[in-house]
Amino acid sequence: MGILSRQRVARVAALACGLLSFQTASAFDAAVPLQLGPQLRAVASSEPFGLIAIPVSAGSVHDKWSMLKGKLDDERVQLALCDGDRDGCASDAALQFLAIVDTGRAREGRARLGEINRAINLAIRAASDLAEYGEIDVWSSPLATFAHGAGDCEDYAIAKFVALRQAGVPAEDLRIIIMRDISHGEDHAVAAARLDGHWLMLDNRHMAMVEDAYVRNYRPLFAIGETGLSRYVDQPLEARATGRNIAPSPAVNPIAQPSLITASN
Repeated sequence: MGILSRQRVARVAALACGLLSFQTASAFDAAVPLQLGPQLRAVASSEPFGLIAIPVSAGSVHDKWSMLKGKLDDERVQLALCDGDRDGCASDAALQFLAIVDTGRAREGRARLGEINRAINLAIRAASDLAEYGEIDVWSSPLATFAHGAGDCEDYAIAKFVALRQAGVPAEDLRIIIMRDISHGEDHAVAAARLDGHWLMLDNRHMAMVEDAYVRNYRPLFAIGETGLSRYVDQPLEARATGRNIAPSPAVNPIAQPSLITASN
């Protein structure tokens, strides 16, 4: 598999996220600030974006994650076996994935997150689900994605989520975030990792990891963690006036600037 240049990865990936619209944006557009007690506010502060997220036990996103979770559990067993016997491992995809996990294990803190983010961005070719599977919105397990050598935004996010966990990042510090691009009406998925109390977004559209406080032009919709799926129900990011100093979202040209999330530096 050829390694794409960083610029090419960003250009192609911007077109290769096959997430279906979850049709929740209108609910967020009309959201009224919730009157929640201090206890729930305290819980919300530990989640990415500092927003309230409530568990979801039904719906299309829940069903997709539940189906994928079973595959991830099976793959964890396969990865453990291959990890203990690399010479006897029959899966090239597992060996490639474990090699990335190894590079992460050898580092700590931000270097660990950055290494895995970069390695997976470069290891997977950006491609739509329709092109790879003949279907729309297929959530693939890491070994399936690595076997194909290609995937779209949620496939990158899922692979990073699993790789970071395998590399030693605690489960409570990992999420998959599904967000709505409020400028262009598209959905996007990223992995998120908490480091020193701050959530960093690991995006297939660029190599830099961006803290949630500096995310622009996106509204978080769902968070997926080890305990399951949650839906954000608090105010949209750009409507919050407390907590963090969030600047207004700038106008972005997606062709001139494929990365629609901007960093503070």
